[in-house]
Amino acid sequence: MASHRKSRPTGARVAGIRTPALATAALTSVALLSQTANATPSADDKPSLEEVEKKVDDLYRQAESATEKYNAAKEKTEKQRKQVDTLLDDVAQRTQKLNEAREELGSYAAAQYRTGASAPDTATFLLADSPQDYFDQTQLMGRLTSRQKGAVDDYFTQQSATVEKRQEATESLETLTESQSDLKTAKATVQKKLADARELLSQLTAEEKARLAAIEKKKQEEAERKAAELARQQAEEERQRQEAAALQEQEAQQETDSGSSTSAGTGTETGSDTSTSDSSYATKAERALAFARAQIGKPYVWGATGPDSYDCSGLTQGAWKAAGVSLPRTTYDQVNAGTTVSLAAAQPGDLVFFYDDVTHVGIYIGNGMMIHAPKPGTYVREESIYYDGESSIHSVVRPA
Repeated sequence: MASHRKSRPTGARVAGIRTPALATAALTSVALLSQTANATPSADDKPSLEEVEKKVDDLYRQAESATEKYNAAKEKTEKQRKQVDTLLDDVAQRTQKLNEAREELGSYAAAQYRTGASAPDTATFLLADSPQDYFDQTQLMGRLTSRQKGAVDDYFTQQSATVEKRQEATESLETLTESQSDLKTAKATVQKKLADARELLSQLTAEEKARLAAIEKKKQEEAERKAAELARQQAEEERQRQEAAALQEQEAQQETDSGSSTSAGTGTETGSDTSTSDSSYATKAERALAFARAQIGKPYVWGATGPDSYDCSGLTQGAWKAAGVSLPRTTYDQVNAGTTVSLAAAQPGDLVFFYDDVTHVGIYIGNGMMIHAPKPGTYVREESIYYDGESSIHSVVRPA
């Protein structure tokens, strides 16, 4: 189960279509019930096995999609709330300055009225909320000192800026309200889909649950076999890479010995740059993996980003944040936040994404294994990247 939507991601695809474990379990349950029930409707009234599989799969996939939409809406809402708070603070400060400018104008008007330095309509002009029309009267402006004119100019500057910021704050509040509505809708959708899935699974008998556990164990064994196979493949490729590097170094040394120092120097420098880059990534990956391992055993909660619980993208985001790398919140954005590599070239720390719509992610730890937050009702754990079949793997991304 995943968490976390924006636009459809464009990341490279490693494999094909998902085969959900729970869908398989539900199919087994339906088959058992259809064989043992005596007073049930005729077979013609029951959904086909394909229809049941699609229903179960759709429930979880829709929940995954809704969770991603929830995460995106929550992130957007939080940003907009901060923006609105900033704007409201700005409006408050500008309003204070506007009031101060108005008070200064009022003091000038009152002083002129007491001394008779200006006509009574001058006081009206200075104290009015909208005295702009009076400014076009040259004789009135002539009665103001340069300091008073500066006060008038400041008043209108503050008034204009305050009106503009108030309008901006109003528009931001309207946008925030829309985002909060989207957030509420996404949350309700996730809860409904998960409730429907739990209801379907709750109808399993003890015997069916035992069969489900057996099916899950068999799938796990197959996933571990595939992980071991990938580990052997990666080990062989690493061995070949090291042999090639050693051969290249030997050839460079021979050229140096024969006087080709320039050529040898260039080859040594290139190898040094590559080694430095790999070392830098490995150091960051170690920090990310150390964080991920420390979260093992904590519950999956959709929309959670720690520290007590996580959803899948919340875990990967937190892990790489611990390594000093900022990742986006959702799987849809994380899949584009790095360099796509082949599955065979995956290194510890890489992100492994799943399913055509990229609704799940884990952090690779090597040997075909990963740490991830699987789905509701489970905990952060180490597991084969083939936990839901090879066809479920979408792509591998190196984030730093």
